[in-house]
Amino acid sequence: MIKTLAAALLLAGFATTAARADIQGNTVTIGVLTDMNAGNADATGQGSVVAAQLAVEDAQKFLPGVKIDVINADHQNKADIAASIAREWVSKGVNVIADVPFSSAGLAVSEVTRNTPRSIFIASGTGTSDLTGKVCSPNTVHWTYDSYATGNAVARALIGQGLKTWYFITADYAFGAALERDTSAGVTALGGTVVGHVKNPAFAPDYSSYVLTAQNSKADVIAIANASIDFINIVKQAREFGVTNGPQRLAALLTLITDVQSLGLEAAQGLYLASPFYWDLNDRTRAFSARFSERMHGRKPTLIQAGVYSGVLHYLKAVKDTGSTEAPSVIDAMERLPADDDAFGKGSVRKDGRALHDFHLFQVKAPSESKGPWDDYKLIATVPGDQAFRPLAEGGCPLVK
Repeated sequence: MIKTLAAALLLAGFATTAARADIQGNTVTIGVLTDMNAGNADATGQGSVVAAQLAVEDAQKFLPGVKIDVINADHQNKADIAASIAREWVSKGVNVIADVPFSSAGLAVSEVTRNTPRSIFIASGTGTSDLTGKVCSPNTVHWTYDSYATGNAVARALIGQGLKTWYFITADYAFGAALERDTSAGVTALGGTVVGHVKNPAFAPDYSSYVLTAQNSKADVIAIANASIDFINIVKQAREFGVTNGPQRLAALLTLITDVQSLGLEAAQGLYLASPFYWDLNDRTRAFSARFSERMHGRKPTLIQAGVYSGVLHYLKAVKDTGSTEAPSVIDAMERLPADDDAFGKGSVRKDGRALHDFHLFQVKAPSESKGPWDDYKLIATVPGDQAFRPLAEGGCPLVK
């Protein structure tokens, strides 16, 4: 009996050693490439680093003998800096580059990691749906949201209310263009009409001319194809010009809870928004958010920060499954294994790199409806993941045969 037990333990040891044989140095390195100091810092930044660390803590339960490091860098919302950091990290053996707000930066990182042997990109902060479309990469997984899902969910809600003419205030960069393009397609498919658009630069000092142009269009909906500080400032100036008190409606095509916190419920109330995550959605999201809040001085996670946690954790489960950090093996496992975590619940990863999970339509509460700090959303509807995101056959990804 003792000999049998010893043999079993020896075999288990051999199996564990073999499983780790292809994890170089028995170490996995997660690089959070994010905005630490500029307009996206509240929505990503240090919170994204904390989210990755929480994923690592959970993973150590099933990868107890593997050293998992989390490093970070500030890409300053610039594609050339993001690409430079990504190249340096790849050369040093960083296994995952995570987050990357600002779509031009995300597209650049996706090209750097394309076909690298041990480095992959899990995009949580990047919004353009092109990442799983014409420029899809075998080493990129687009985890959290994209311009197709967020735009279409909001378009369906407002056109369903009879608001059929749309005018866009669009950020003049990759994500803004993708958000307008994808939302416009949804608007026209649902019987609505796009009557025009105006483009604004990122982090503009003043938005009054753009808001007035949109107001003068007389469109039913002024769709804000912007994010973060640009979105916040556009909403503030729209209120100053009385847009929100008139017949026109503001459509928030990408809104994070940090944006609503910055605006306040008085200014943001009534906005429709789409998100795969809200901290108070269910018991699991509340549990994850409580852990996050302990590290972030009471702040709740944004959908992007929750996506960093969810995507990194699924990657580490794939490493456990394969015993490898070889990119093709890990990506294959990420596509094969079902996803399930406290932030997003159940999901999956498609061949084009698109992670699928439920998407929820929320409306921002009025001040009288809120029961306390961060109690900002009420749930309107839930769209299953396979319906929320662009159909696989319509993206044009060369990886899809």
